[in-house]
Amino acid sequence: MKVVAAYLLAVLGGNANPSADDLKSILESVGAEAEEERIDLLLTQVKGKDITELIATGREKFASVPCGGGVAAVAAGSGGGAAAAEPAAAEAKKEEKVEEKEESDDDMGFSLFD
Repeated sequence: MKVVAAYLLAVLGGNANPSADDLKSILESVGAEAEEERIDLLLTQVKGKDITELIATGREKFASVPCGGGVAAVAAGSGGGAAAAEPAAAEAKKEEKVEEKEESDDDMGFSLFD
């Protein structure tokens, strides 16, 4: 990710085709190690391509990645998941009742609105 960020910084800075030395100088300026293998790999993959097209392609691929909500569906779909969730819900209710007692202002002798 550091190498990609350095490449994007160079392009945003006006250098349409940054070299390996450009990326190394950017990475070294922020104290990061310049990993030559990764720099060479990135430069070979983006050689001759427009950065805006690469970003658009990446967004399309990223949009197809499922995220969020998958854990609940898996837990509900398993045979023992629902049974295991019931004791946890009962414990949560007990904790809420205990918290309500602690938050009660009866023990303090006054109310906020008196």
